[in-house]
Amino acid sequence: MQRELGSFPLPPVHRIKLTNAGFVTVEDLKGVKPVELSKEISVTKEEALEILQAVHHTPDISNPTNNATPRTTTAFDMLKDEDSQQCIITFSERLDGILGGGVPLTKITEFCGAPGVGKTQLSLQLSVDVQIPESFGGLGGEAVYIDTEGSFIVDRLIDIAKATVAHCQQISTAENNRDQLEAMAGFSVEDILSKVHYFRCHDYVQLIATVHLLPEFLKDHSKVKLVVVDSIAFHFRHDFEDMSLRTRLLNGLAQSLIRLATDYSLAVVLTNQMTTRFSRDRSGQSHLVPALGESWGHASTVRVILYWENDQRYARLYKSPFRQEATIPYQITTGGIRDIQVPTTATEQPRKKQKVNDV
Repeated sequence: MQRELGSFPLPPVHRIKLTNAGFVTVEDLKGVKPVELSKEISVTKEEALEILQAVHHTPDISNPTNNATPRTTTAFDMLKDEDSQQCIITFSERLDGILGGGVPLTKITEFCGAPGVGKTQLSLQLSVDVQIPESFGGLGGEAVYIDTEGSFIVDRLIDIAKATVAHCQQISTAENNRDQLEAMAGFSVEDILSKVHYFRCHDYVQLIATVHLLPEFLKDHSKVKLVVVDSIAFHFRHDFEDMSLRTRLLNGLAQSLIRLATDYSLAVVLTNQMTTRFSRDRSGQSHLVPALGESWGHASTVRVILYWENDQRYARLYKSPFRQEATIPYQITTGGIRDIQVPTTATEQPRKKQKVNDV
Protein backbone atom coordinates (compact mmCIF):
# COMPACT_ATOMS: atom_id res chain seq x y z
CA MET A 1 0.00 0.00 0.00
CA GLN A 2 1.35 3.38 -1.01
CA ARG A 3 1.93 5.96 1.69
CA GLU A 4 -0.36 8.99 1.42
CA LEU A 5 1.18 12.45 1.09
CA GLY A 6 -1.02 13.70 3.92
CA SER A 7 1.13 11.70 6.38
CA PHE A 8 4.24 13.77 5.62
CA PRO A 9 5.31 16.87 7.59
CA LEU A 10 4.16 19.30 4.88
CA PRO A 11 2.51 22.71 5.37
CA PRO A 12 -1.31 22.44 5.15
CA VAL A 13 -1.45 24.78 2.14
CA HIS A 14 0.91 22.48 0.23
CA ARG A 15 -1.11 19.39 1.16
CA ILE A 16 -4.27 21.01 -0.21
CA LYS A 17 -2.55 22.02 -3.45
CA LEU A 18 -1.13 18.53 -3.93
CA THR A 19 -4.53 16.92 -3.37
CA ASN A 20 -6.29 19.34 -5.72
CA ALA A 21 -3.71 18.60 -8.42
CA GLY A 22 -4.24 14.85 -8.06
CA PHE A 23 -1.10 14.01 -6.06
CA VAL A 24 -2.33 11.68 -3.31
CA THR A 25 0.38 9.06 -2.73
CA VAL A 26 4.18 8.87 -2.98
CA GLU A 27 3.83 6.94 -6.22
CA ASP A 28 2.09 9.98 -7.78
CA LEU A 29 5.27 12.04 -7.29
CA LYS A 30 7.65 9.41 -8.62
CA GLY A 31 9.81 10.89 -11.38
CA VAL A 32 8.26 14.37 -11.02
CA LYS A 33 10.88 17.11 -11.25
CA PRO A 34 10.79 20.29 -9.11
CA VAL A 35 10.08 22.53 -12.10
CA GLU A 36 7.15 20.35 -13.17
CA LEU A 37 5.69 20.19 -9.66
CA SER A 38 6.10 23.95 -9.32
CA LYS A 39 3.87 24.51 -12.36
CA GLU A 40 1.37 21.80 -11.41
CA ILE A 41 0.56 23.13 -7.93
CA SER A 42 1.49 26.83 -8.40
CA VAL A 43 4.37 27.10 -5.93
CA THR A 44 7.92 28.36 -6.31
CA LYS A 45 10.68 26.03 -7.47
CA GLU A 46 12.22 26.24 -4.01
CA GLU A 47 8.98 25.15 -2.35
CA ALA A 48 8.53 22.32 -4.85
CA LEU A 49 12.06 21.16 -4.14
CA GLU A 50 11.45 21.13 -0.38
CA ILE A 51 8.24 19.13 -0.89
CA LEU A 52 10.08 16.49 -2.91
CA GLN A 53 12.89 16.38 -0.36
CA ALA A 54 10.42 15.84 2.49
CA VAL A 55 8.56 13.09 0.63
CA HIS A 56 11.59 11.15 -0.58
CA HIS A 57 13.64 11.34 2.62
CA THR A 58 11.09 10.95 5.42
CA PRO A 59 10.96 7.32 6.63
CA ASP A 60 7.61 5.61 7.07
CA ILE A 61 7.67 4.70 10.78
CA SER A 62 4.34 2.90 10.46
CA ASN A 63 5.99 0.27 8.25
CA PRO A 64 8.15 -2.09 10.35
CA THR A 65 9.97 -3.34 7.24
CA ASN A 66 11.37 0.08 6.34
CA ASN A 67 15.04 0.89 6.82
CA ALA A 68 14.53 3.69 9.32
CA THR A 69 16.25 1.61 11.98
CA PRO A 70 20.03 1.95 11.55
CA ARG A 71 22.07 -1.16 10.82
CA THR A 72 24.04 -2.43 13.80
CA THR A 73 27.74 -3.16 13.40
CA THR A 74 30.79 -3.48 15.63
CA ALA A 75 33.93 -1.41 15.89
CA PHE A 76 35.94 -4.43 14.79
CA ASP A 77 33.84 -4.80 11.64
CA MET A 78 34.32 -1.10 10.95
CA LEU A 79 38.09 -1.51 11.33
CA LYS A 80 38.10 -4.42 8.86
CA ASP A 81 36.05 -2.35 6.40
CA GLU A 82 38.50 0.54 6.65
CA ASP A 83 41.50 -1.76 6.17
CA SER A 84 39.98 -3.28 3.04
CA GLN A 85 38.76 0.06 1.69
CA GLN A 86 39.57 0.64 -1.98
CA CYS A 87 40.78 3.91 -3.46
CA ILE A 88 40.92 5.66 -6.83
CA ILE A 89 44.47 6.65 -7.74
CA THR A 90 45.22 10.15 -9.05
CA PHE A 91 48.37 9.29 -11.08
CA SER A 92 50.30 11.49 -8.65
CA GLU A 93 52.04 9.08 -6.31
CA ARG A 94 52.73 11.85 -3.80
CA LEU A 95 49.09 13.00 -3.77
CA ASP A 96 47.96 9.40 -3.36
CA GLY A 97 50.44 9.13 -0.50
CA ILE A 98 49.01 11.93 1.61
CA LEU A 99 45.49 10.64 0.92
CA GLY A 100 46.39 7.15 2.09
CA GLY A 101 46.37 5.42 -1.29
CA GLY A 102 44.11 7.68 -3.35
CA VAL A 103 40.57 9.03 -3.19
CA PRO A 104 38.65 6.64 -0.88
CA LEU A 105 35.36 4.95 -1.66
CA THR A 106 32.37 5.44 0.70
CA LYS A 107 33.66 8.95 1.55
CA ILE A 108 33.15 12.51 0.34
CA THR A 109 36.41 14.14 -0.79
CA GLU A 110 36.40 17.87 -1.49
CA PHE A 111 39.05 19.67 -3.55
CA CYS A 112 39.03 23.43 -2.97
CA GLY A 113 41.00 26.01 -4.91
CA ALA A 114 41.09 29.16 -7.00
CA PRO A 115 40.25 29.10 -10.74
CA GLY A 116 42.94 27.51 -12.88
CA VAL A 117 44.64 25.54 -10.13
CA GLY A 118 43.49 22.17 -11.48
CA LYS A 119 40.19 21.17 -9.82
CA THR A 120 38.50 20.19 -13.08
CA GLN A 121 41.67 18.54 -14.38
CA LEU A 122 41.76 16.37 -11.26
CA SER A 123 38.07 15.54 -11.65
CA LEU A 124 38.63 14.42 -15.24
CA GLN A 125 41.68 12.41 -14.18
CA LEU A 126 39.67 10.54 -11.55
CA SER A 127 36.85 9.90 -14.03
CA VAL A 128 39.38 8.02 -16.16
CA ASP A 129 41.34 6.36 -13.34
CA VAL A 130 38.24 4.82 -11.76
CA GLN A 131 37.96 2.72 -14.93
CA ILE A 132 41.45 1.15 -14.76
CA PRO A 133 40.91 -2.64 -14.98
CA GLU A 134 41.15 -4.72 -11.82
CA SER A 135 44.08 -6.71 -13.23
CA PHE A 136 46.10 -3.48 -13.03
CA GLY A 137 45.02 -2.83 -9.45
CA GLY A 138 42.14 -0.55 -10.46
CA LEU A 139 38.41 -0.72 -9.83
CA GLY A 140 37.10 -1.36 -13.34
CA GLY A 141 34.27 1.06 -12.59
CA GLU A 142 32.38 3.92 -14.21
CA ALA A 143 31.89 7.60 -13.37
CA VAL A 144 29.04 10.08 -13.06
CA TYR A 145 30.13 13.65 -13.82
CA ILE A 146 27.78 16.47 -12.74
CA ASP A 147 28.89 19.73 -14.35
CA THR A 148 27.51 22.99 -12.91
CA GLU A 149 29.95 25.44 -14.53
CA GLY A 150 30.15 24.14 -18.08
CA SER A 151 33.89 23.46 -17.68
CA PHE A 152 33.76 19.82 -18.82
CA ILE A 153 35.84 19.51 -22.01
CA VAL A 154 35.68 16.21 -23.90
CA ASP A 155 38.95 16.86 -25.75
CA ARG A 156 40.76 17.17 -22.42
CA LEU A 157 39.19 13.93 -21.22
CA ILE A 158 40.45 12.26 -24.41
CA ASP A 159 44.01 13.46 -23.74
CA ILE A 160 43.96 11.96 -20.24
CA ALA A 161 42.32 8.74 -21.48
CA LYS A 162 44.97 8.30 -24.20
CA ALA A 163 47.80 8.69 -21.67
CA THR A 164 46.19 6.24 -19.25
CA VAL A 165 45.54 3.61 -21.93
CA ALA A 166 49.12 3.95 -23.20
CA HIS A 167 50.48 3.57 -19.67
CA CYS A 168 48.48 0.39 -19.00
CA GLN A 169 49.37 -0.95 -22.45
CA GLN A 170 53.03 -0.49 -21.67
CA ILE A 171 52.68 -2.38 -18.37
CA SER A 172 50.77 -5.29 -19.93
CA THR A 173 53.31 -5.63 -22.73
CA ALA A 174 56.31 -5.47 -20.42
CA GLU A 175 54.91 -8.02 -17.95
CA ASN A 176 53.25 -10.18 -20.63
CA ASN A 177 50.40 -10.79 -18.19
CA ARG A 178 47.51 -12.63 -19.85
CA ASP A 179 44.82 -11.09 -17.61
CA GLN A 180 46.14 -7.62 -18.31
CA LEU A 181 46.41 -8.22 -22.05
CA GLU A 182 42.80 -9.46 -22.11
CA ALA A 183 41.64 -6.47 -20.05
CA MET A 184 43.19 -4.07 -22.55
CA ALA A 185 40.77 -5.33 -25.21
CA GLY A 186 37.99 -3.51 -23.36
CA PHE A 187 40.03 -0.54 -22.17
CA SER A 188 40.26 1.91 -25.06
CA VAL A 189 39.64 5.64 -25.30
CA GLU A 190 36.19 4.96 -26.74
CA ASP A 191 35.37 2.58 -23.88
CA ILE A 192 36.46 5.17 -21.33
CA LEU A 193 34.34 7.92 -22.85
CA SER A 194 31.28 5.67 -22.94
CA LYS A 195 31.58 5.04 -19.19
CA VAL A 196 31.61 8.69 -18.10
CA HIS A 197 27.94 9.60 -17.57
CA TYR A 198 27.58 13.36 -17.94
CA PHE A 199 24.90 15.60 -16.40
CA ARG A 200 24.77 19.36 -17.02
CA CYS A 201 22.98 21.35 -14.29
CA HIS A 202 22.17 24.99 -15.03
CA ASP A 203 20.86 25.95 -11.59
CA TYR A 204 20.75 24.62 -8.04
CA VAL A 205 17.27 23.16 -8.53
CA GLN A 206 18.56 20.94 -11.34
CA LEU A 207 21.62 20.03 -9.26
CA ILE A 208 19.59 18.91 -6.24
CA ALA A 209 17.05 17.11 -8.42
CA THR A 210 19.85 15.26 -10.24
CA VAL A 211 21.42 14.11 -6.97
CA HIS A 212 18.03 12.96 -5.66
CA LEU A 213 17.41 10.92 -8.81
CA LEU A 214 20.86 9.31 -8.85
CA PRO A 215 19.81 6.27 -6.74
CA GLU A 216 17.45 5.22 -9.54
CA PHE A 217 20.23 5.76 -12.10
CA LEU A 218 22.71 3.74 -10.04
CA LYS A 219 20.34 0.78 -9.86
CA ASP A 220 20.76 0.45 -13.63
CA HIS A 221 24.47 1.35 -13.60
CA SER A 222 25.90 -0.74 -10.79
CA LYS A 223 29.52 -0.28 -11.93
CA VAL A 224 29.56 3.42 -11.07
CA LYS A 225 32.23 3.94 -8.41
CA LEU A 226 32.69 7.71 -8.67
CA VAL A 227 30.32 10.67 -8.57
CA VAL A 228 31.87 14.07 -9.34
CA VAL A 229 30.17 17.42 -8.73
CA ASP A 230 32.17 20.20 -10.40
CA SER A 231 31.54 22.51 -8.67
CA ILE A 232 29.33 22.30 -5.60
CA ALA A 233 29.43 26.04 -4.87
CA PHE A 234 28.71 27.56 -8.27
CA HIS A 235 24.90 27.81 -8.00
CA PHE A 236 24.82 28.59 -4.28
CA ARG A 237 27.10 31.62 -4.09
CA HIS A 238 24.79 34.20 -5.68
CA ASP A 239 21.11 35.12 -5.96
CA PHE A 240 20.17 33.79 -2.52
CA GLU A 241 18.27 36.31 -0.44
CA ASP A 242 17.06 33.67 2.04
CA MET A 243 20.28 32.32 3.54
CA SER A 244 18.40 29.96 5.85
CA LEU A 245 16.88 28.33 2.76
CA ARG A 246 20.35 27.99 1.26
CA THR A 247 21.58 26.32 4.43
CA ARG A 248 18.67 23.85 4.45
CA LEU A 249 19.18 22.99 0.80
CA LEU A 250 22.92 22.49 1.26
CA ASN A 251 22.38 20.32 4.33
CA GLY A 252 19.90 18.18 2.44
CA LEU A 253 22.28 17.91 -0.51
CA ALA A 254 25.14 16.88 1.77
CA GLN A 255 23.02 14.15 3.38
CA SER A 256 22.02 12.83 -0.04
CA LEU A 257 25.65 12.66 -1.17
CA ILE A 258 26.71 10.89 2.04
CA ARG A 259 23.99 8.29 1.51
CA LEU A 260 25.12 7.76 -2.07
CA ALA A 261 28.72 7.19 -0.97
CA THR A 262 27.83 4.69 1.77
CA ASP A 263 24.86 2.88 0.21
CA TYR A 264 26.54 2.29 -3.15
CA SER A 265 30.18 2.01 -1.99
CA LEU A 266 31.40 4.76 -4.26
CA ALA A 267 33.57 7.85 -3.98
CA VAL A 268 31.95 11.29 -4.07
CA VAL A 269 34.32 14.03 -5.24
CA LEU A 270 33.31 17.68 -4.93
CA THR A 271 35.16 20.71 -6.19
CA ASN A 272 34.70 23.98 -4.35
CA GLN A 273 35.72 27.55 -5.00
CA MET A 274 37.53 29.91 -2.66
CA THR A 275 36.26 33.16 -1.18
CA THR A 276 37.87 36.03 0.68
CA ARG A 277 37.43 36.32 4.43
CA PHE A 278 38.43 39.45 6.33
CA SER A 279 39.76 39.36 9.88
CA ARG A 280 37.35 40.48 12.59
CA ASP A 281 39.97 42.58 14.32
CA ARG A 282 41.10 46.05 13.26
CA SER A 283 43.95 44.79 11.11
CA GLY A 284 41.64 44.33 8.13
CA GLN A 285 43.75 41.47 6.83
CA SER A 286 42.15 39.00 4.43
CA HIS A 287 42.76 35.41 3.38
CA LEU A 288 41.17 32.84 1.10
CA VAL A 289 38.91 30.15 2.53
CA PRO A 290 36.66 27.52 0.91
CA ALA A 291 33.27 28.86 -0.17
CA LEU A 292 29.86 28.07 1.38
CA GLY A 293 30.86 28.83 4.97
CA GLU A 294 32.12 26.90 7.97
CA SER A 295 29.05 24.66 8.34
CA TRP A 296 29.58 23.24 4.86
CA GLY A 297 33.09 22.19 5.89
CA HIS A 298 31.54 19.36 7.92
CA ALA A 299 29.95 17.80 4.82
CA SER A 300 33.16 16.28 3.45
CA THR A 301 35.21 13.53 5.07
CA VAL A 302 38.42 14.60 3.35
CA ARG A 303 39.24 18.16 2.28
CA VAL A 304 42.22 19.12 0.12
CA ILE A 305 43.24 22.72 -0.61
CA LEU A 306 44.83 23.32 -4.01
CA TYR A 307 46.82 26.53 -4.37
CA TRP A 308 49.56 28.36 -6.22
CA GLU A 309 52.89 29.43 -4.73
CA ASN A 310 55.78 30.82 -6.79
CA ASP A 311 54.22 29.57 -10.04
CA GLN A 312 53.97 26.06 -8.62
CA ARG A 313 50.81 24.09 -7.82
CA TYR A 314 50.50 22.57 -4.35
CA ALA A 315 47.97 20.28 -2.69
CA ARG A 316 47.51 20.48 1.08
CA LEU A 317 45.60 17.83 2.98
CA TYR A 318 43.56 20.09 5.24
CA LYS A 319 41.09 17.64 6.77
CA SER A 320 41.14 13.87 7.16
CA PRO A 321 40.02 11.52 9.96
CA PHE A 322 42.87 9.10 9.34
CA ARG A 323 45.81 11.08 7.89
CA GLN A 324 47.86 13.96 9.24
CA GLU A 325 48.16 17.28 7.43
CA ALA A 326 50.68 17.32 4.60
CA THR A 327 51.54 19.37 1.52
CA ILE A 328 52.91 18.15 -1.80
CA PRO A 329 53.65 19.79 -5.18
CA TYR A 330 52.01 18.52 -8.36
CA GLN A 331 51.79 19.44 -12.02
CA ILE A 332 49.31 19.21 -14.86
CA THR A 333 50.64 17.71 -18.07
CA THR A 334 49.02 16.78 -21.35
CA GLY A 335 48.41 13.34 -19.88
CA GLY A 336 46.84 14.68 -16.68
CA ILE A 337 47.88 15.02 -13.02
CA ARG A 338 51.49 14.03 -12.36
CA ASP A 339 54.22 14.27 -9.73
CA ILE A 340 57.04 16.76 -9.72
CA GLN A 341 60.29 14.98 -9.05
CA VAL A 342 61.62 16.63 -5.91
CA PRO A 343 63.18 15.13 -2.77
CA THR A 344 60.64 13.54 -0.41
CA THR A 345 59.97 15.61 2.72
CA ALA A 346 59.20 14.39 6.20
CA THR A 347 55.66 15.75 6.01
CA GLU A 348 54.56 13.06 3.57
CA GLN A 349 53.21 9.65 4.50
CA PRO A 350 53.98 6.36 2.70
CA ARG A 351 51.09 5.25 0.55
CA LYS A 352 49.54 1.84 0.17
CA LYS A 353 51.06 -0.49 -2.41
CA GLN A 354 49.40 -0.29 -5.81
CA LYS A 355 50.04 -1.99 -9.10
CA VAL A 356 49.61 1.13 -11.25
CA ASN A 357 52.31 3.30 -9.76
CA ASP A 358 55.05 3.87 -12.29
CA VAL A 359 53.71 7.09 -13.77
